[in-house]
Amino acid sequence: MTLGEKLKEARKQVGLSQEELSEKLGVSRSAVAKWETDKGIPDIDNLKNISKILNVSLDYLLDDVEKIDELVMREPYNLSDYGKGN
Repeated sequence: MTLGEKLKEARKQVGLSQEELSEKLGVSRSAVAKWETDKGIPDIDNLKNISKILNVSLDYLLDDVEKIDELVMREPYNLSDYGKGN
């Protein structure tokens, strides 16, 4: 799920329109629309405020599970093959 999808879902969960969220953040409604369609990214101050207003963590908004999953090592390895460090 992208940042935009998470933002839209969280906004709807608290019952805010894009216009209402934009007013609370002090940004234009079109800025919120761009964020929700992944055509823009809020700056860190807006992310912090979004997190508070929508009652979600920054981790929830920013973590990209799909990208993290790609980093998981899928093959076992034997540390003894690499010798002992001093």
